[in-house]
Amino acid sequence: MDANIDLAALRVFLQVAELAHFSRAADELGLPKGRVSQVVRELEARLGSRLFQRTTRRVSLTSDGELLAERARSLLADASEIEALFQQDRQLGGRLRVDMPVRLALGRVLPALPGFLAEHPGLQVELSCSDRRVDLVEEGFDCVLRVGAVHDPLLVARPLGRVSLINVASPAYLAARGTPRTPDDLLAQGHALVHYSQTWADRRPRFDWVGGDGRPHSVHLPARVSVNHTDAYEVAALAGMGIVQAPHIGLQAALAQGRLVRVLAGFEPAPLPVNLVMSQRRHTPRRVRVFMDWLASLLAADLDDDNPLPS
Repeated sequence: MDANIDLAALRVFLQVAELAHFSRAADELGLPKGRVSQVVRELEARLGSRLFQRTTRRVSLTSDGELLAERARSLLADASEIEALFQQDRQLGGRLRVDMPVRLALGRVLPALPGFLAEHPGLQVELSCSDRRVDLVEEGFDCVLRVGAVHDPLLVARPLGRVSLINVASPAYLAARGTPRTPDDLLAQGHALVHYSQTWADRRPRFDWVGGDGRPHSVHLPARVSVNHTDAYEVAALAGMGIVQAPHIGLQAALAQGRLVRVLAGFEPAPLPVNLVMSQRRHTPRRVRVFMDWLASLLAADLDDDNPLPS
């Protein structure tokens, strides 16, 4: 490798590689797009090799680019670790870009965020609140809080625990249909669900529960309303449009005020895993590690006791 290649150029190269986009990399680095393109061109000239395949919509690494990316990640990680040995007391700075479900953001994270930022005044947080599955790498997130299983082998998941699901309905709905005591009552009493789907792919609403045998069971029920947002899911339940099965986080207020009633206790779906998700890379910036530790502690009280936080 040319001795004139500096760490700053490698950081720019890796940002473009991870985001597969020059403009997004420039935004992430706080640099003009033209400067990012210039750095990459100069790097390619020094190495005498093309590092990216460019199209009008995105860029991808060539085989030489993949080789450089692997070596560059290792080199920058070593450099960061060396710096960290002498800068443990340095104030955290920079920007954090994170994504999490709407209910967790509104009910837990945003109310507590001022305290975290007061401890770390040099940090800036970009908080995306969505119920969809974001593309962590493509959209440039440092970490994502995800409820549900993580299957992508290109992502690294830090398990935090599990969140319980409960069944609820409005008092008016139960007064009209009756209060079910067992899943058999759902069909016998003519109950309906509010259907929740992030993608509209699942068109058959069903009531799920784990039986005494530890196995999952389900029964298909009608649903006149389908939604793809957790706030809409609760509002539809409050309006008396059916039973919903949702994480207990965010429902406590409505339950305490009697606006929703828990039903079929003991017939709930399996708890959902909660993970902090990152892209695969050897070194995680200290600001990201500190934020993730804070987030894990903040949510610990909301997770099942049989899934403690990792030590």
